[in-house]
Amino acid sequence: MKILIVDDSKLSRLTILKRIPAAIKESAEIFQGANGLEAVALYKEHRPDIVFLDLTMPEMDGFEALQLIRDFDQNSWVHIVTADIQAKSQEKVLGMGAISVEAKPIAEKRLAEIFAALP
Repeated sequence: MKILIVDDSKLSRLTILKRIPAAIKESAEIFQGANGLEAVALYKEHRPDIVFLDLTMPEMDGFEALQLIRDFDQNSWVHIVTADIQAKSQEKVLGMGAISVEAKPIAEKRLAEIFAALP
């Protein structure tokens, strides 16, 4: 399994990384990015099975990165993990094809549920 975690906060990336179920983490290839530009480049290069994407980032935000990832691959499995949990933002990214919107910090139990639901 390939996992992509993109957030401009290293602490937020590490929190997600630490909370990925151990059985999955042991066999996964995990890639990390710090902005939307890196998200799109890493997605195109590695074709991850699942993406955890923040919305508020420098250089390119998560909204634009999500759109470019979805344009590249309509079957992408992108979960938004953000502090921006406003209804308008949630509606927008879900309408763009995100699988879910999760508030930071994402709970370990919720991550396990997300991985269990992978196609």
